[in-house]
Amino acid sequence: SVWAFDYLPVHHPVLLFCFTTIMAKYANPGPLGLFAFGVTTILLNFENAGISEKTLLNLVLSHGLFYGGAAQFAAGMWEFATGNTFGASAFTSYGAFWISLAAFIWAHQADLFAGAQEIDMFIYFMVWGAFSALLWIITFRINKALVIVFGSLVLLFLLLAIGEYSTGVHKAAGYVGLFCGGSAIYTGYATLLNETWKGTFLPIGPYASPSSDAAELKAEP
Repeated sequence: SVWAFDYLPVHHPVLLFCFTTIMAKYANPGPLGLFAFGVTTILLNFENAGISEKTLLNLVLSHGLFYGGAAQFAAGMWEFATGNTFGASAFTSYGAFWISLAAFIWAHQADLFAGAQEIDMFIYFMVWGAFSALLWIITFRINKALVIVFGSLVLLFLLLAIGEYSTGVHKAAGYVGLFCGGSAIYTGYATLLNETWKGTFLPIGPYASPSSDAAELKAEP
């Protein structure tokens, strides 16, 4: 068979672009995704915990739309390019979550449609909690830091769901959210610091992969 590239010189821009694209080393988008998730989660939960004034919510929603939403969604897209299916699925999903949440609240404030009832928000948070629980299971094969991030996120969604019927539980959810966001920032910063400084300066507790476990078993006499 004859390929179109057979007629192109080796220095042709098309070939150079293809070669550099294949050989390019992608940066790790994980820290960006974790920072976007963590900072936005902390800001929102200052309001949930009753620490800030309710007027913070509009600022948080703007922040959530662009940083927690768009930036985290972009991090998810870049994770696809690096081959990290988990990171791509998580960051894209939670980025879209923040965008949809901001859009919903602003649309309600603009009287475009009626707000959700308590049962609606209960179902909403429970579904996201169940989804987060599925991702949490996977983190037990990644690292301990992510186990903490997703474990506290599952608890956060559960408390937010119950908090629709209890002011005290809703406030408690805010404090769990502060911890969850803080743990995400720690994980992102530890990843960034360790990669940049070429060492383990902040631990994240990586788990051994199944393939490495099998290799160790085969190596044993």
